[in-house]
Amino acid sequence: MVDFTGIKIAVDFDGTIVEHAYPKIGKEKLFAFQTLKELDRLGAILILWTIRTGAELNEAVEYCRMNGVEFYAVNKNYPEEIVDETVSRKINADIYIDDKNIGGFPGWSGVWQILKPYEVEEMEAEKRIFSARKNIFKRIFKLLTRNE
Repeated sequence: MVDFTGIKIAVDFDGTIVEHAYPKIGKEKLFAFQTLKELDRLGAILILWTIRTGAELNEAVEYCRMNGVEFYAVNKNYPEEIVDETVSRKINADIYIDDKNIGGFPGWSGVWQILKPYEVEEMEAEKRIFSARKNIFKRIFKLLTRNE
């Protein structure tokens, strides 16, 4: 299992957590909050990294909070950081999740598969084993019923 303890993940809002509808809040992207909650549970440090400011930023933060996700920091490297609004901000993170990535946003299930490849491989292996066992039982049952 991948250990996310202490890994800083900067997450964009518009186009990533929700569909683009700026300055309004768009429709939630499928699996966005489930994935973010699981990353938080696994020890990741989540930072909201968005172009939003002022009232629009507060609405986005509250929307995430209402959906069970509270960020370690918002448009900052750490909560106590004093932000100079005249300076371009670059968040220091280990991983950036943004719809503007090269190749586009893979969706939250794609993000999960990228971040947790071993778990996905393990689940696929378990499916193959279960399927093989199921086929063996089907063959045994056919043989037993044929001989009746």
